[in-house]
Amino acid sequence: MNINYADNNHLVLMGKVTSEKRFSHEIYGERFFIFDMEVPRLSSTQDIIPVTISERLIKEDTLQVGKKILIKGQFRSYNSYENEKNKLILTVFAKDIFSEDEIEKELSEEEGKEIVSNEVVLTGYICKKPIYRQTPFGREIADLLLAVNRAYNKSDYIPAIAWGRTARFCQNIDVGTEVKVIGRVQSRTYEKKFEDGTAETRVAYEVSIGSLEVINQKEDELAEDAKEAI
Repeated sequence: MNINYADNNHLVLMGKVTSEKRFSHEIYGERFFIFDMEVPRLSSTQDIIPVTISERLIKEDTLQVGKKILIKGQFRSYNSYENEKNKLILTVFAKDIFSEDEIEKELSEEEGKEIVSNEVVLTGYICKKPIYRQTPFGREIADLLLAVNRAYNKSDYIPAIAWGRTARFCQNIDVGTEVKVIGRVQSRTYEKKFEDGTAETRVAYEVSIGSLEVINQKEDELAEDAKEAI
């Protein structure tokens, strides 16, 4: 069976470059870099999102700080081992990049479609029991972790957060259930407290869910595979 894994994970971001590119890694002679991108929210605040890009996509002056760009790609994860601990790292992986001069042409080719500055569509499996909670002000929230299959037997593990009625619905979803979510990538700062009483400000990245659809109910074998992969 031929599977188009690109259908499981696709993303569009439009915003401006906020940092110089920095070297990330090299695979088979192809170098990859990371830079930060500021993407506006409707609430007049901004998300600062890390983007990984191949040197082969970088054109002259495209990644200058302050430049407006459009990215099409995927939201991916990888494991980083630091101090004998496993840490999940999230990044946008760019497959196409458009400079400010190219954006208008690209948008015109999307005739009949609403263009948003931040949208990600994921199809994957619930791989941890969703955590449902209410804030002191009564706002309903559910934390999810999705396993999104990628080519070459790889998977991305993407944290996501649901709100309101969707959060209430998520609390009853079984591990191993296949779902499709549409949302946006967001950044969030929080304080990590340590046993010695010190604290460190950190940034987390996740998908804020706008809509969620159950595709298939859980399958025991898929659920077990997902739990073992974490």
